[in-house]
Amino acid sequence: MLSSRHFVAVACVCAMASPAIAQSRKDDHWVATWAPALVVRNAPAAARQGGPAPAPLATQGPTAAPAASAGPAALAPPTAGAAPAAGVRAAGPGGPAGPPQAGPGGGGRGGRGPGGPPVTINNRTIRQIVHTTLGGRRVRLVLSNVYGAPLAIGAAHVALRECADAKPGCSRSSETAIAGSARPITVNGKTAFTLVPGGSLVTDPIDLDVPSVADLVIDLFVPSSDAAAASPIAWHSASSQTSFVSEDGNFSGAAKIDPVTARPASWFLIARVEVAVPGNAAAVVAFGDSITDGSLSTLDGNSRWPDYLARRLAARKGGRSFAVLNAGIGGNQLLADGAGVSALARFDRDVLMQSGATHVIILEGINDIGIARTNPTPSAEDLIAAHKQLIARAKAQGLTVIGATLTPFEGASYYSTEGEAKRTALNEWIRTSGEYDAVIDFDKITRDPMNPKRFNPLYDSGDHLHPKDAGYQAMGEAIDLALFK
Repeated sequence: MLSSRHFVAVACVCAMASPAIAQSRKDDHWVATWAPALVVRNAPAAARQGGPAPAPLATQGPTAAPAASAGPAALAPPTAGAAPAAGVRAAGPGGPAGPPQAGPGGGGRGGRGPGGPPVTINNRTIRQIVHTTLGGRRVRLVLSNVYGAPLAIGAAHVALRECADAKPGCSRSSETAIAGSARPITVNGKTAFTLVPGGSLVTDPIDLDVPSVADLVIDLFVPSSDAAAASPIAWHSASSQTSFVSEDGNFSGAAKIDPVTARPASWFLIARVEVAVPGNAAAVVAFGDSITDGSLSTLDGNSRWPDYLARRLAARKGGRSFAVLNAGIGGNQLLADGAGVSALARFDRDVLMQSGATHVIILEGINDIGIARTNPTPSAEDLIAAHKQLIARAKAQGLTVIGATLTPFEGASYYSTEGEAKRTALNEWIRTSGEYDAVIDFDKITRDPMNPKRFNPLYDSGDHLHPKDAGYQAMGEAIDLALFK
């Protein structure tokens, strides 16, 4: 898809060409099978100045905010109508107020080891686990340095994870173990390359049969450098998926990483994974905040609502094949920067530029409503106008645009009666305006039949804002697969 954003990609000639590289084929149809929404992680202060390292930053925009937390707020919420304290994001999907803390979704460990300082990937190998949603006969990656200084990659590999599809009876020898031999990842035939500032790189195609709905292992070795130690980097801070950081040195492609020095629940530098598939395969982008990102879902459980949708589409007999891409960011807002740039600002990169995207599901606005508390701004009309902009931009690129109603939030730390009125008005517009090509009524699916302003207790994680696994399952399983043709 066309985009108003363009990224420059340059590779350094740093190593001999690898014999494992596959040549591009004219009949390759590349579709993203997995893609996170990336934000900026600023460098820890210790790396910049030699002082104590603060929490890593998971936001960009006018005010820096702590890494997104999936657990309950550690600080008391501000009084009604009060603005969030400087440097502290107000409680919201994936972004409760206060410092990060461990929670069922792993968000409290985003970008750091258990109880330790922010993770550094300087002179380390990071093994990342991504869960595919569409299989293919070949694979390639898009790596992003949209926020950083020049960053060298000394080596990179891809492999299937041991027990990649987690079939019953299969037992992993190690949580970091791969199946078979890892394939080297190359760029223009080179096994070492550099990500330029603001740029992205498309790697060479690799012959690897990638199953749908399976774990893929991606290794990146970042040699020791000032840029690796002190530069901001692109990451997805609270992934609900464990990554594994090695001790110092290059362990890319190893049968397992041992010892593991940190286990951040974050992804680093990977913008998407693409597979070569039959010509009519496509991708659905789930675009939203932490209710899409899966905050408070089970760590390593692939229990977000887009995961359930992906498994249903993969199991469907006949018809078109679809990937499902999760472009949720905890704490994201339609109109304001904070937890990543606003939905309006990131829509091109996170939706329209995704390879093979034909459908988008939009679930955004609860953070704008909640963070405003009793403030009349933004109004329901402001949020509707933002939705109209997203719809127009998606339709201009030929996408089918599906609106999702906002789930209940009475009892959440930033609930207000004024906010509930805005949510009701926005939901009514989504349902009845006819602007969207189709509507998924997540509000109806998740609300308490006895009190429609609140989450169904069977689905409530306990913070009255995010679903637990059963709620995410109900959301993913209620979507009509006939929408995807």
